Amino acid sequence: MAGAVVLCKNYPEGLDDSKKLTAKRRAVLDAQIRQTCVWAVAIVDPAEIDSINIFAATMLAMSQAVERIVSMHPHLPDDVLIDGNMSPSGRCDVWNTDAWGQGTPIIGGDGLEPAISAASIVAKEWRDRMMQDAASEYPHYGWERNKGYGTKEHMAALRKHGPTPHHRRSFAPVAQLSLL
Repeated sequence: MAGAVVLCKNYPEGLDDSKKLTAKRRAVLDAQIRQTCVWAVAIVDPAEIDSINIFAATMLAMSQAVERIVSMHPHLPDDVLIDGNMSPSGRCDVWNTDAWGQGTPIIGGDGLEPAISAASIVAKEWRDRMMQDAASEYPHYGWERNKGYGTKEHMAALRKHGPTPHHRRSFAPVAQLSLL
């Protein structure tokens, strides 16, 4: 999953790396960002991740999120800031280098650049809501609490109940189950 945000003139104060914010503060900021800024989220499903690998899926999701922003926003931003050390430019066919440029990767950008912070918050909240929905469908995994991360509870449920369509087959604990 990846988010993209074009900040409005009066964007919310207190933007930071989504992992550094409390869940309550993140939810407030998410609502403010989505009400006042141009935003998009892109999701690559587990089967496609397994098919193309997690790195390529990350590049694809970033590219799709930017593509959605561009389709909604009449003025292109001067630069596309990217959290991390690599841009999708040249790594993903969806990335439009002619229109969007190379993009500027920034290591730790979600804590340094407000637009990346906002995208991080929107993506995290969107993912958490997806995990809440998945928890209703698959209650054994504790996703309403662990949000799909590899906690002891999640790993125990995976061993007992097996993988769901929400699990990547390339996720090491799932791949190891197939060896049993």
